[in-house]
Amino acid sequence: MAKKVTKIGVLTSGGDAPGMNAAVRAVVRTGIYYGLEVFGIMRGYTGMVENDIIPMHSRSVANIIQRGGTILKTARCKEFLQKEGRQKAYNNLKALGIDGLVIIGGDGSFRGADVFSREFDIPCIGIPGTIDKDIAGTDFTIGFDTAVNTAVESIDKIRDTADAHDRLFIIEVMGRDAGYIALHSGIATGAEHILIPERKTDMEELIHSLQEKERRKKLVNMVVVAEGDEFGGGEHVSALIKERLPNIDTRLCILGHIQRGGAPTCLDRLIASRMGYSAVECLLEGRHNVMVGILNNRMQYTLLEKAVKSKQKISDEWMKIVKILAS
Repeated sequence: MAKKVTKIGVLTSGGDAPGMNAAVRAVVRTGIYYGLEVFGIMRGYTGMVENDIIPMHSRSVANIIQRGGTILKTARCKEFLQKEGRQKAYNNLKALGIDGLVIIGGDGSFRGADVFSREFDIPCIGIPGTIDKDIAGTDFTIGFDTAVNTAVESIDKIRDTADAHDRLFIIEVMGRDAGYIALHSGIATGAEHILIPERKTDMEELIHSLQEKERRKKLVNMVVVAEGDEFGGGEHVSALIKERLPNIDTRLCILGHIQRGGAPTCLDRLIASRMGYSAVECLLEGRHNVMVGILNNRMQYTLLEKAVKSKQKISDEWMKIVKILAS
């Protein structure tokens, strides 16, 4: 029978994502509701290794649900990759009596949690917090909806300028390994082409299509490129187009870290609150090493090991929609 959890720690790890604060708030207040002591671990796994761990109370998370970023800060921790670093982290947790962890982050954070939990038999529950939406076992990850809406708002403004000047804009959005932000924002803003890491980029086809649109006098075109596109991101795509199509007025716009910040949308606040609540319930039920997700509006529990090995797949249907709607 699983040992009863009495003290839990919560941390945010990896890249920040809007809605992380809402998840922290939900974990803290749900834990307190069930009579648990809750600790906030600062700067991700770095705080575990360096013993930067603070008690959390209901008032500790007041007035944060609407804030982007994370009040617990976040960092990547090389020391935690080594057994000695994880041992140090465990000793710090043990000294405080912490016997359960909630990790809010992406696949790298979950890998660390999975290894740590197996080594020291501490139950770890993952909450998917990443703007990339690249984790299997959930329809949405915390931060994706906010990031994609930020991208849409920016691209809409760029289109106004493109229309006023008859320009081609190459717009780079975030997505080093996943093209969901590019795909969703591109479709939502009527982009003519969307380049993503999951699909091989046929530059000859892109050039031919732009030549055809130039011939038809379709002078306002937008190409949305994920930063991790195998051709090399916005700068490389823009340089090639300028070289091959010198008559087209081409501009490059890299949206960058603006996509990571800002107040979370209603959807991100809701799923973060629901996932934070469910993570604490998982610990109370004695679950080990699972990620809480939401599939078809129902809670879904996926083993951390499986969540990091399986990536979300972009279906061929989405790419067909892009092609048809942009013609």
